Amino acid sequence: MELNTASTEQLQQWEQSLAADYDAIKSQKLNLDLTRGKPSTEQLALADALDGILAGNYITTDGVDTRNYGGLDGITEARAIGAQMLKTPIENVMAGGNSSLTLMHQAMSIAHFFGLEGPDSAWSKEGKVKFICPVPGYDRHFSVCQHLGIDMVTVPMTSTGPDMDEVERLVKNDSSIKGMWCVPKYSNPTGVVYSDETVTRIAGLGKIAADNFRVFWDNAYGIHDLSDNPVELASIYDACATAGTENSVLQFASTSKITHAGAGVAFFAASAVNLTGMKKSLSFMTIGPDKVNQLRHARLFAAEGSLLEHMSKHAAIIKPRFASVLAHLEEAFGGNDLGRWESADGGYFISFDARAGLAAEIVKLAGEAGVKLTPAGATFPYGSDPLDSNIRIAPTVPSVEQVDAAMKVFICCVKLASVRQALAVR
Repeated sequence: MELNTASTEQLQQWEQSLAADYDAIKSQKLNLDLTRGKPSTEQLALADALDGILAGNYITTDGVDTRNYGGLDGITEARAIGAQMLKTPIENVMAGGNSSLTLMHQAMSIAHFFGLEGPDSAWSKEGKVKFICPVPGYDRHFSVCQHLGIDMVTVPMTSTGPDMDEVERLVKNDSSIKGMWCVPKYSNPTGVVYSDETVTRIAGLGKIAADNFRVFWDNAYGIHDLSDNPVELASIYDACATAGTENSVLQFASTSKITHAGAGVAFFAASAVNLTGMKKSLSFMTIGPDKVNQLRHARLFAAEGSLLEHMSKHAAIIKPRFASVLAHLEEAFGGNDLGRWESADGGYFISFDARAGLAAEIVKLAGEAGVKLTPAGATFPYGSDPLDSNIRIAPTVPSVEQVDAAMKVFICCVKLASVRQALAVR
């Protein structure tokens, strides 16, 4: 389907045919949801051994009774899991509750209002505060900034990570920029893995940015590989140690997409300075995390290699869903310019770019046909995609058969919206 060279008559014929297909789809009254990157029921079941795993033994290897108060850092066994996931020494890791997003919000709130290095380092003391947001990116990151009144500055996401020339230019010239969001491996939604050079340059930002600048390194998909030979992400901890910028990066991860999403363990990794600042404020909010749940996870992954073995089971469940999406996109758009997409080797999303001006219409058409998609614009700050082209596809929750059905609807909607746009400008 080449719209640019098609005659008006051909476009009209396509529109009529696609509209008929679309009406037939609507008559099926589908109810399919590709909105959020949640684990499927099959994936959640992989960790059902958590239930009852303690068998009445609530004591850690170093003698802590996890049923009691205390332990703001989390238990040693859980912190070891975070250290493995983030490639960071255990002494630099805290283990918290089920949500890394909570830790991110807390870290940003503390840095903003109280300062991670004392009151004088608080961002709010300096007036306007800005954050760099690679786009397309993760909507919940943007929501945290918006909730705290922090302005967002966008930079393009490239095939190797954020456009670092632009990032470096911005932080050099604007001291009101206090941080940057990063999803360094299988970036949400593009699936990009940051190159070694990008990791090194991000570690170097602490030398050219404001003293209280912090990179929020959300390594949510660090071990969510689909390939048998995944690309390795360089260690930001090692890169910062080499650059002498240990205080400039805050790392986050969780088991929420590894075990039970509503009952996981989140991790925060940082320098001693940042940990001190974080824990000082957290001590006013909590006496300690859910250590019983942390111990459940430690027991589940006690055996050598068990965590990665567990993740291979996730991959076996997710792969066919991703394969279905990619097969439909290749068949429909591989030989034309109606859409571009990223082929993800891990993570939870596939990013699709329609022709400019069509994302909202495609999402609307799909919704009316019974397929819910993430709202158009969600992958940009303030929900506003300047090109109105990016759509995030989240295929993990539906069955393979449901993904297949949803993609047929999606393809029809993309084609129909594209043909109608082409006719409108004739």
